[in-house]
Amino acid sequence: MEFLCHHRDRSDSLALRMELLEEHWSYTDRFAQEMIARGPTLARDGETPTGSVHILDLPDAATARAFAFDEPGYQAGVYRDVLLRRWRDLLGRTMWDFPGGPTEGDRFLVLGLGAGEAADLTVPAGRGDDLIAYGPLLSDDATAWLGTAALLRASGPAAARALLTEDRYADIEVHPWRFGGRSQ
Repeated sequence: MEFLCHHRDRSDSLALRMELLEEHWSYTDRFAQEMIARGPTLARDGETPTGSVHILDLPDAATARAFAFDEPGYQAGVYRDVLLRRWRDLLGRTMWDFPGGPTEGDRFLVLGLGAGEAADLTVPAGRGDDLIAYGPLLSDDATAWLGTAALLRASGPAAARALLTEDRYADIEVHPWRFGGRSQ
């Protein structure tokens, strides 16, 4: 079962986040084999972390909840909230398989929060070379569509947002993002 976990930082937690960075990496490294993608969301300056994204293939929802809520930053109060949703990998690869590599171009997390009938259930035509991860957000039992999440390379936030069908979502969030882990 694949899950998307997005920890969102509290506005005043940067110092604590940095203090716990090694603990965070050590914790997430324990899930290296299950990791599809990982990395921080960033402020508009492209440097200041605002959150942390992990997409993992885990055995069940209980393991996903444990991953999200046992994370050292969460335990210490770095995050204001956590979005944890079932997700379906429509690309069938990890971020390390992305042909654009870890540094070429601007990268974004796009979260489309669903409203009504499911949308964007297939990989958008002509965008495959820019997609790092793509798939629907689902209910815990994977029977209901709740939105769409993507990591992608784009020329800017507007181009990233245009990946999704605008009128099919209650809200679309676009966050600058970069490949994460120790090598970054």
